[in-house]
Amino acid sequence: MNQVYKNIVILLLFVFVGCKATAQKFLTHPVKKGETLESVAKKYKVTPANILTYNKEIREGQDLKPNTILVIPAEGTVDQATPSTPNNPRTPVAKDPRAEQEEPIGFTSHKVRKRETLYGIAQRYNITEEDIKRYNRDLYSAQLKKRMVLKIPKYRRVKPSEVNEDDYETYTVAAKETRWSIAHKYGITIDSMETLNPSLAKNTSYLAEGAELKMPKIAGSSVQNQVTELFISYTVPAKMNFYQLEKKFNVKSDEIVRLNPEITERGGLKEGMVIRIPERKVETGEVNTDNYIFYEVKPKQTEFSLTRKLGISYTELLALNPDLQNGLKAGMVLKLPKEQTGDFEVRNALVLDKINLLDSINVANKPKLMFMLPFRTDKIDAENKANTRQMIEKRTDAKISLGLYTGALIALDSLAELGISVDVKTLDNQLSPLKTKSILISEDLSSYSAVIGPLDVTSLQEVAVRASQHRVPVIAPIPADTQLSMSNVFFSYTPDDVLRKRMLGYLKSKVEEQNILIIADSTNAIVRDSILAHFPDAKVVEVIEEEKNIGINREKVAELLSEEQENWVIVETDNFRLASSVTSILNSFHNSVIDPEISNKKVFVRMFTTNKYKAFENEVISNSHLSNLNFTFPSVYKEVGNDAFAKRYRKRFGDTPDRYAVRGFDLTYDLVLKLAYKNDLMEVSKLIGETEYAGNKFSYEKDFASGYFNQASYIMSYEKMRIKEIK
Repeated sequence: MNQVYKNIVILLLFVFVGCKATAQKFLTHPVKKGETLESVAKKYKVTPANILTYNKEIREGQDLKPNTILVIPAEGTVDQATPSTPNNPRTPVAKDPRAEQEEPIGFTSHKVRKRETLYGIAQRYNITEEDIKRYNRDLYSAQLKKRMVLKIPKYRRVKPSEVNEDDYETYTVAAKETRWSIAHKYGITIDSMETLNPSLAKNTSYLAEGAELKMPKIAGSSVQNQVTELFISYTVPAKMNFYQLEKKFNVKSDEIVRLNPEITERGGLKEGMVIRIPERKVETGEVNTDNYIFYEVKPKQTEFSLTRKLGISYTELLALNPDLQNGLKAGMVLKLPKEQTGDFEVRNALVLDKINLLDSINVANKPKLMFMLPFRTDKIDAENKANTRQMIEKRTDAKISLGLYTGALIALDSLAELGISVDVKTLDNQLSPLKTKSILISEDLSSYSAVIGPLDVTSLQEVAVRASQHRVPVIAPIPADTQLSMSNVFFSYTPDDVLRKRMLGYLKSKVEEQNILIIADSTNAIVRDSILAHFPDAKVVEVIEEEKNIGINREKVAELLSEEQENWVIVETDNFRLASSVTSILNSFHNSVIDPEISNKKVFVRMFTTNKYKAFENEVISNSHLSNLNFTFPSVYKEVGNDAFAKRYRKRFGDTPDRYAVRGFDLTYDLVLKLAYKNDLMEVSKLIGETEYAGNKFSYEKDFASGYFNQASYIMSYEKMRIKEIK
């Protein structure tokens, strides 16, 4: 890696020379309806010129739009544009606007948990972020950290007894709905929704279809297309299974398990068990997308080209779409049978045209990209290369950033050969929200086609809010765990629930007569129940969890293994000790005789997981064991061989690209090709289906106003000491 580090240090010093910025303290203010530039300036005791200086997108005399985030110079900051002088006495020093706020009636303490944000804590206690900072002044200059103890002010609030129950209604969760989408529908935060529904789990975002939530009534209206739900009691007869129940009552098996916890407790459906079954009546006249898919007619399409593309005769098409008798028109939405196949891809019941991006390049489109990543040039000593290398190896943020960026550079070289001109600006936000705000003040985001980064969620949110004002997309290159609305963010890392769904679908398509075992720790109890709903005959292995130890009983596992059938063991844990113990025990059983005194038959064991947590990547776990067990899992990426990208990377940087370099290449190559086709990523995402490059796939779907989420993934398996993709 020596050559890589040498090249990278030289590269970064060249890119960032002269990019130093002076630290400055700022406040942020979300504009409320009716507020003006003058009223906001008066509130913070600054001049309108102060605000205009740091909010380039606002023009003097322009009306402020509600929810616009303004950057306000904080206390002690003098208007830089018009410094205070004897000849200019009107320019005041910005004072703390909170001094005139309501005084608290007391305080409570809050210990910061992993991944908590200042915004989330403020919402939890029904106060503002500035309220927290006022009594925890370190937060003006330092980031929120895990285990930090905050002093939380308490104000006079409406008591629960004063809340009118008539102001609330019961909402039934529909298929594919998320916590965010429901909260957004009612115009409240997720924290508020969880406060109204304390039964919702805090350690997971799981939301089951059919669940009932207490929600505030929307003024002047009610949420439409609700599902009216009643329950019937049903006595389970002999030999009844979940498949038969689904067919009989048209209710998904995982919902039946959720409504009847005793099914899990007793290890599956039992004869004579009395369970609750939801009986529903859907109050909507919409076409059922479970039975049809839809296609929008494009300009200049003819009957011949359309039927050839869709693989259906015009007579069949006319029978489904009587309006066609008046002629084929661009923009018409045609109904097709759900099982219809042709030269297209289906996403959310909509037919997408297959477009070859390499054949669709418009050289007139010249995208402008911003890379905002924590390269940590503030930690680099150009005179001491050994220390620089050590710093990069120790700092995950710097390592990821350099991997992404070096891969992106190879992509830009390849794109240049295709005739695509890309204007690139690279900035180091140093993993600091304050540095990010400073950068945003000096940058005109409206001139960019897209922003790649930052990595930390706080900075990502800040950039997303600013960029959304100009409809500029922001690409999150690594997992970003946030529940805030960021409608212009493209989450490139496929979510865990999508990976799990893909894996369960794969298992269901392959299962025949296998003996299925489930091993899941307590933090993955919901996942265990979901798997059990898909495989109701599966056996659950008890996980013994003690204060300093975690594991399974080897003898009990031996009793559950079958000598007659293949044994499929699904393991769900993010604890590397449990993963290591289970892998070792299962490997000892695989291809061996359990009890020679009873039988000489060997058992066959194969191990799966619906999410390859970091636990399985720990160095204590034997790759040999994983290979013996043919360990199979869903993955966001696949291993890269000796392809053109890898060769090009080695030639330039002198080493094999890591997975972040591969991701940087694929992400940049995909983004620029789409922008070269049409310089509007939001519009392109409606037209382009799944794309795949060296080691990553991309297939973005819009999730209401919460952003675009990658739905693509791989099924990977250990085989003969190598990790291979299962097609």
